[in-house]
Amino acid sequence: MLEFLKVKNIALIDEIEIEFGNGLNLLTGETGSGKSIIVDSLGTLTGGRVSSDLIKAGRESAQIEGLFAVRASARLREITDSFGIELDNSDVVELIVRRELSLSGKNRIFINGQLATQAVLKLIGPFLVAIHGQGEHSTLFETASHTEMLDNFAGVEKELRATAEAYWRLEETRKELASLRASDAEKLQLLDLLRFQTHEIENAALRSGEDAELTEEKRRLNNVEKLSALSGDAYSLLYEEESSTVATLEKASRKIEELAGFDPRFADYLESLQTALAVIEDLAITTRDFRSHLEFSPKRLEEIEGRLAEISRLTRKYGGSIESVLDHLKDSQQRLEKIETSELREKELRAELAARRRDYVAAASKLHDQRMAAASKYGKAVEADLKAVALEKARFEVRVEAPAAMDEEGFTGFSANGFDKIEFYFSANPGEAPKPLARVASGGEASRLMLILKTTAGRDGSETATVFDEIDAGIGGRVAEAVGAKLKALSASQQVLCVTHQPQVASKADKHFVIEKTMKKDRTNITVRELGPNERIEEIARMLAGEKITNAARENAREMITASR
Repeated sequence: MLEFLKVKNIALIDEIEIEFGNGLNLLTGETGSGKSIIVDSLGTLTGGRVSSDLIKAGRESAQIEGLFAVRASARLREITDSFGIELDNSDVVELIVRRELSLSGKNRIFINGQLATQAVLKLIGPFLVAIHGQGEHSTLFETASHTEMLDNFAGVEKELRATAEAYWRLEETRKELASLRASDAEKLQLLDLLRFQTHEIENAALRSGEDAELTEEKRRLNNVEKLSALSGDAYSLLYEEESSTVATLEKASRKIEELAGFDPRFADYLESLQTALAVIEDLAITTRDFRSHLEFSPKRLEEIEGRLAEISRLTRKYGGSIESVLDHLKDSQQRLEKIETSELREKELRAELAARRRDYVAAASKLHDQRMAAASKYGKAVEADLKAVALEKARFEVRVEAPAAMDEEGFTGFSANGFDKIEFYFSANPGEAPKPLARVASGGEASRLMLILKTTAGRDGSETATVFDEIDAGIGGRVAEAVGAKLKALSASQQVLCVTHQPQVASKADKHFVIEKTMKKDRTNITVRELGPNERIEEIARMLAGEKITNAARENAREMITASR
């Protein structure tokens, strides 16, 4: 639902803020007061085009912002995730959409603070609000919406889930089979490549960490003379010379031992001195042995350099490290095995595909039967309700078509929603055969038809707000009362926003806003305010009586509001 709308510096608006609520939200006001500007501003938050010409005269920039609470469906999360728009983990999430306009032409869109494009907003828009007004009926004219409304009426949630699950299993098998059915030339080429790569890496017999070990050995070989001198000097200083560390430490240890005989404080150090002496002797022996094994070998150095060059070639070719080369080997071996056994796997997949196709057709057929059973009932229910909204002569049909013939290999028309093609047909005038909605319904007829379709179909489980812009244009009296009753019924299951000139409709509002145009210092401005109980009576009385409001009009307005509760 739409919780909050802010419009700044658009057309005749300086700045307005509206907090909408649940149920039926009505906007009323004098003709030309600017009600449609508000609806059009809301439309831009669903991805509609907006021009810098809308910026109020004398201003450099403008802003339209809306706060929406919407159900976080899997499809909505898929869209937002793909464009880096963060949503929390709740079932119902908040989306803040802001459009900024500038005379410089630098118009920007933000969704939850994330910079976005108009294309992204168009994808998200249908989850936010559906607008139905004079010439704005894209949802009604899309056959996908026809399928959704019929399914809501039929109550086929279980059948839809079963069909979707069967479809995705079928698609998974189809994709794997298509991959196996690559051309023989491509398969042989890939087979040769994989065999060469696995043979090349296997023959290299690489070990993890081998390059580091060889580099260290190469460094030692290149520094034999220096290492010999260092280890020899260290051995002499530690052990060999008369004044070596070992000799000096032994003398000091004997002196400390004698001191300990006179003062027990020194006894505590004797063990540590013996440990130090043992460590130094061990270090001296290690340096001596290290020096004795030092030998410069040009042949070994050549072998190491050759091996390192081979490792470098392979790592450059297969990922940059020995680990990545070994991972590539494992992957190539698995792919090679898969290709070599592909004929057997293809036979298995063909059998699996046939079984999954049968499962899908069975699930989609159950869904088709439910839709066929509901189509006639839905059509009759809609026709019956159309009479109440000044469409007495209208005819309405739901046509459900399925593929006439489906061979064992055919998948034409298959989707996660079944294989049916569903479309609404409509005729407003007697003697004319029903035709597709997009070709025959006028603005006013389409608005009222959409209202009937939604109320007849029942709750769709979404949190999307529905907006009707002057749905009651050109009607009055009994018809306006019927339209108001339908709007009220629809608002029981979802948020409804409606611009109206009919008091019969306005009397049923849960929240009533009045749009006013004012003049100040030769400047025109549009304001919006929510009406209290007494103000509602005055506004509905104005709608009933015109400019001169009478007490009778007030009493009539009061009775209409009371009757609508």
